[in-house]
Amino acid sequence: MASAEPLPLEEIVKVFDPPVPTETVRLLIADLSAEWRERGSCELVQVATGYRFQTRADMQLFLDRLSPEKPPKYSRAVMETLAIIAYRQPATRGEIEAIRGVAVSSNIIKALEDRGWVETIGHKDTPGRPALYATTKQFLNDLNLRSLAELPPLAELDSHPALEIPEVPQEPVYPEQTRIERELADAEPHDEPTLEAAALPESADAGLFEAAAAPESANAYVQPSTPTVH
Repeated sequence: MASAEPLPLEEIVKVFDPPVPTETVRLLIADLSAEWRERGSCELVQVATGYRFQTRADMQLFLDRLSPEKPPKYSRAVMETLAIIAYRQPATRGEIEAIRGVAVSSNIIKALEDRGWVETIGHKDTPGRPALYATTKQFLNDLNLRSLAELPPLAELDSHPALEIPEVPQEPVYPEQTRIERELADAEPHDEPTLEAAALPESADAGLFEAAAAPESANAYVQPSTPTVH
């Protein structure tokens, strides 16, 4: 409880004099975890970088009353980029753009790096040597995970109702589009010209983070609450 960060097993073993076998400490931690599960308010859990005490998720309602600050909101572009890196890592910016179909702003990557969720782990051996991005241990800690293997399968995510984004009407790509669409609608049934859909430029530089008081929108995701760590 005195540690500000999760403690790896190797660090916990160091406090014993005379030394205690690592496996014995591991068993003692398992006993402590079981004991704290009976108490109802806090729990001893293992995350990517070690063990830590934290409040249980069902206590968040009461903690919010003590600290009413809302978690920061991240744009859809930020969350999509993070998801692609998490499931396809290591990934280059070009690979992320190929999946998303739009350019990835430098501010998106910077927002994820500043949050401590993404880092550069090297460069791909291709022309230009693009940076390779991967998630961090901090990313796993914040999601209460021990490893990437504990991420939910993509099949489950695809069917999750929370990931179904309602369609939002798009503004005309250019001034003449409205007139063209009207002419196409009035055309005979056998006249079926095909238009290539113009890619909408993504304004990722603006509104990466939305104010806490801003209304909810289909393009905004809220950062999941992180358990209070003791």
